[in-house]
Amino acid sequence: MDSTAVPMTFTYLPTNNGSKCNTLYAHRDYARVLMPIFYCTVFVVGLLGNCLALHVIRPNLKKMNSTTLYSLNLVVSDILFALSLPLRIVYYALGFHWPLPEVLCKISGFFFYINTYAGVNFMTCLSIDRFIAVVLPLRFARLRKVSNVRYICVGVWLLVLAQTVPLLGMPLTQVEDDGFVTCMEYPTFEKIDHIATILIGAVFLGYVTPVITILVCYSVLCSKLYLTAKTNHLTEKSGRSRKVIGVICCVSLVFVVCFSPYHIDILQYMIRKLGSSPSCADLTAFQVSLHITVCLMNLNTCLDPFIYFFACKGYKRKLKKLLKLQVSVSFSSAVRTSPEGSSKDFLESNKIHLNGSTPVTTSERLTERHHELQRM
Repeated sequence: MDSTAVPMTFTYLPTNNGSKCNTLYAHRDYARVLMPIFYCTVFVVGLLGNCLALHVIRPNLKKMNSTTLYSLNLVVSDILFALSLPLRIVYYALGFHWPLPEVLCKISGFFFYINTYAGVNFMTCLSIDRFIAVVLPLRFARLRKVSNVRYICVGVWLLVLAQTVPLLGMPLTQVEDDGFVTCMEYPTFEKIDHIATILIGAVFLGYVTPVITILVCYSVLCSKLYLTAKTNHLTEKSGRSRKVIGVICCVSLVFVVCFSPYHIDILQYMIRKLGSSPSCADLTAFQVSLHITVCLMNLNTCLDPFIYFFACKGYKRKLKKLLKLQVSVSFSSAVRTSPEGSSKDFLESNKIHLNGSTPVTTSERLTERHHELQRM
């Protein structure tokens, strides 16, 4: 990576000695390369994977159940989040510089956070739904009725909107002394009164409560499935319970690994901030750690499709079908563009492949034709 002079960024923030902190964006030259690459990957994998999930869910809309409805909202949330990434990618590629109007920064930030926390809440709803279905199927069955689940989904979106709408009334851009305009960076929020208390409350509402709910529901669910498998030898022999438990553990692990570092980072810094003003070194370390932990949190968007692959037979079947179709198209193109390949060879090749026999490669078929010409 070519090294260039890092422009000095002066941000007027209170520190222990009252001086200005000029190292908040000293990692700009590294971030402008690594972060766009990361978010481009999240954008492509997340958008394609979740669009495929939407394609799998769509035929089941007529026979909708609670799980399908929660999953649909989660997929839509992930897709909307992925669609909010291109503007952020441009921002990071320019080295934390926002060249567009502030209203677009607000819209970008609004969708960025609303879909992040919508995803958290719908993952929580899914864990509760599975818990009720397995552990309390009779007592709270009414909570799994589609008519009631629709209201719950609307309530989740309203809750998330209430959490994120205030962003639209805040200034999210800040002009630095070096001419860079930052968008949705923590130093901008330092100007808000009682910011530490507000963010601590947001962490408990948006992370601590959901993660405790998910871990408790899935722990009890795994225990129930394990005991059921032990008492039913046919269930234990089939291995279905072990597979379900494995998927549940995977979902829980992804949630904890992706979302914990960001929220723990905010929580520890805000608690320290309540006690004393941070030094420039502390603030710089926090700023860099935020960029890293936000990346990790947003990785969840492109990990969800992999969970769908292992947990949902329909998703796995549809993906394999698409991959086979792509391989078939590529194979057909290769045969058609080959000067020695005839249309008859092409049809015979497809027939062999569709009948499930050992597929004949293009090179093998061309070799056979070469031998036939020599024998003539």
